[in-house]
Amino acid sequence: MGILRSLLIRFGLASIDAERAPISVFLLDDDRRRHRWFKKRFDGDEVTIAETVEEAKKHLEEGSFDAIFLDHDLLPEHYESNEHDDFSRTGYAIAEFLHEKKELQRAATIIVHTRNADAAIKMVQKLREAGRNCEYCAFPMLDLKIKNYWKR
Repeated sequence: MGILRSLLIRFGLASIDAERAPISVFLLDDDRRRHRWFKKRFDGDEVTIAETVEEAKKHLEEGSFDAIFLDHDLLPEHYESNEHDDFSRTGYAIAEFLHEKKELQRAATIIVHTRNADAAIKMVQKLREAGRNCEYCAFPMLDLKIKNYWKR
């Protein structure tokens, strides 16, 4: 640190906070309003979005991500209840996929952000079984989580 910068910091004319480098973010969510919300929160970062399990698998196999955000309910019929046998088209399928393909996205922080808490807990358990850094954050609290993890 130069003398001038030290003086500016001392007199409150410069900030001691360091800027973080851009990160690569992956989002699995079917809600386009949330797509815009994430792009706004991660302005200046690379944001890759998938709306389906198939798209998600492709991106996760081909890319490298610092942060992965997973929704559970990807179709309108999933919003009503967990009493269905269609888990192959939910975020849980990606949790299983990352559980099986342990070599993919090892360094990524994974956050399950669905409003479906019961399904989120199952996803987090599956991912943690594979040694993943994963947690659940209800969508209404996600803005605070992002600000704390990836401060600008």
